[in-house]
Amino acid sequence: MVKNLENELKVELIDRSSKKIELTVAGEIVLEEGQKILGLFDDLSSLLTDLMNLEKGKLKIGIPSLIGFLYFPKIIKGFRDLYPKISIQLVEHGVIKMKQAVNEGIIDLGVAALPVEDEFDVIPFVEEEMMLFVHSSHPLATREKVSLVEVKDESFVLFQDDSTLYQQIMQECIKAGFYPNVSYQSIYWDFITEMVGQNLGISIFPQSLAKKVDQSLIKAIPIVNPPIWKLGVILKKDKKNNK
Repeated sequence: MVKNLENELKVELIDRSSKKIELTVAGEIVLEEGQKILGLFDDLSSLLTDLMNLEKGKLKIGIPSLIGFLYFPKIIKGFRDLYPKISIQLVEHGVIKMKQAVNEGIIDLGVAALPVEDEFDVIPFVEEEMMLFVHSSHPLATREKVSLVEVKDESFVLFQDDSTLYQQIMQECIKAGFYPNVSYQSIYWDFITEMVGQNLGISIFPQSLAKKVDQSLIKAIPIVNPPIWKLGVILKKDKKNNK
């Protein structure tokens, strides 16, 4: 099994040069990422089961596009393997429309960047650092770390104003002492990364996205005292206690 994985990834995961079995650096990374995915699946599948108390039926979940892309395909696959009688319908919404749909009972629950308003019950399930995304030719591309104040004169490509991620980035920049120059905005994360890949600006994303972009064009750089991206499952207030 390990050899098959090595062949697929085209890297050596186990150091076979000594009698003691040890992971290579690549092996440690794969192990860590695998544990994250398993942890996410365990937490969320348990959460959905406990909250909705379903043995069969339909579960409607609202997700923003970036969150769905980064986390949900493997989580949902594992959940459906365990609970085949539960039909899951994913509904892609912007955060404002998703919150409204949760409140109106159109969807059973949503997944959103935190914080959210007090009108929702919230179960946090992901926290990760955010990183600076720049073109590979950018002067900062070779840096091991960068502080936000160093990009105060850069052009930013960000989500639309009503995005929680946009609002968090703006707050972090203001806290660092500057108001960012936002040249382009979009509701689509892939459009934003394409703009960065064309050297038309910089952006800030959760570190999980660093492995999804074309790394020959885009470099993700750790931020000093990085903003933390927090996700949670949101439900209509007291819904989880009424199940």
